[in-house]
Amino acid sequence: MTAKFVPRQAFPHHGSIPRSYYLGHHRAGLNKMRTMLSSIDYVVECRDYRLPVTSINPAFEEALDATRRLVVYTKRDLGTGPLSPEKRQVSKAIKGFDPTSAVFFVGSSSRQDVSPIIKHLQNDAYGPDNLLGCRVMVVGMPNVGKSTLINSLRNQGVNKAKAAQTGGQPGVTRKIGTPVKIIDREDGAHVYVLDTPGVFMPYVQDAERMLKLALCGFVKDAVVSPIMLADYLLYQINLHDPHIYQRWSQPTNEITLFLENFARQAGILAKGGVPNAELAAMRFIQRWRAGEMGRFLLDDLQEEERRRQEGTSDSAPVSMTQALKADRTARRKNATL
Repeated sequence: MTAKFVPRQAFPHHGSIPRSYYLGHHRAGLNKMRTMLSSIDYVVECRDYRLPVTSINPAFEEALDATRRLVVYTKRDLGTGPLSPEKRQVSKAIKGFDPTSAVFFVGSSSRQDVSPIIKHLQNDAYGPDNLLGCRVMVVGMPNVGKSTLINSLRNQGVNKAKAAQTGGQPGVTRKIGTPVKIIDREDGAHVYVLDTPGVFMPYVQDAERMLKLALCGFVKDAVVSPIMLADYLLYQINLHDPHIYQRWSQPTNEITLFLENFARQAGILAKGGVPNAELAAMRFIQRWRAGEMGRFLLDDLQEEERRRQEGTSDSAPVSMTQALKADRTARRKNATL
């Protein structure tokens, strides 16, 4: 009798995983946003639906806290199936994280999803005078979908072609863009949006969060080993449904075995017919990012809700200095136990 497959219940943390991807243009972009706030009437903060907790950047919470905002969770179609019975329940739980902000959900490509956002801004987004209109700044982590959202808003709002460049890797937008009209008003108080460079959080508290961010494409693919990322993805898929990859392999916790099977089935071979593990790992990851290897959240919403109710939800440091101080405090506390 074949033994029942038991997925790993925890993923081993590796010290080699970087804890930051806070680049020079991230810092410059955030500083520029701060200086522009006096002329900004509204902020749209983008987060990834697959990472409703991990994609919250504490740097934005600190820098833009006083500005009126709405929150948009992007790539909803990649985090849940269109007919999933859990879709409404998950959305309700996510909205509970921001009870004082309007919260919306959009897919990775559907332009129709932005209609409620257009309607909300039409009714709620006003500037100090009609001559200048209303200026809306769109912010978020790298590659979260800000530029795609702006293009959809522009197309749906004023029926114009895309104005913001998009790409599959982070770092396409390096500077704050010029205002782009998305809503026409008869009184002249039009609504304009400004694209901004993605800003990574200054410090990531633990290795698993960094793996989640890397898996969703928030950092360049070379930052974390693709085989390690593929191993983490395999771990996550096994927790949800290992039958997702049955076309390529039997359920397994061994990434080496899985990648060998995947490479052979997909024809990803080096000279001599040897499986190309690294390329197979990237193809595996890319398939998941495209929604072809299951659609699920990487964050545990029930665990986050429990933490919030207990008042133990993590508050990520907003600077490397704060992070190092927190680490020293934790080590001293552990030493006294």
